[in-house]
Order: sequence, then structure tokens, then C-alpha cells
Amino acid sequence: MTFAQWMRQGHRWLSILFTLAVIANFAAMAIGTPPMWLVYAPLPPLFLMLVSGLYLFALPYAARRRARG
Repeated sequence: MTFAQWMRQGHRWLSILFTLAVIANFAAMAIGTPPMWLVYAPLPPLFLMLVSGLYLFALPYAARRRARG
């Protein structure tokens, strides 16, 4: 498994984790005031998804540049 494949798989799992954290957040808000740790729970996966998403976005451009030069 190459680094790009590993990054793509990690990005997918992070999106599942982020979705579950958001669902838990909304469910807790429906019950009452959620604890602060639950309110901020979606932020770490979101930040990691930002980093991996930017890498995956730039990957085809870097491949084209390598093929040209």
C-alpha cells in the first residue's frame, strides 16, 4: 500500500469518525446542553481531514508536474 492509498483510506475513516461525532453532538443537543468535550469532539477529525484532503487535492497536480519534468 502506497502512502497515497494509505492517506485516502485514512481520510475515509476520518470522515466516518467525524460524521459519528456530529450525529452524537446533535443527539446530545436534542436531549439538553451537551458537555463541552462532546461539542468539540468533531474538531480533531475535521482538522485531520483538512490536512489529508489538501494532500489528496494536490496529488494529481504533483503527478502531472513530475510527468512533465
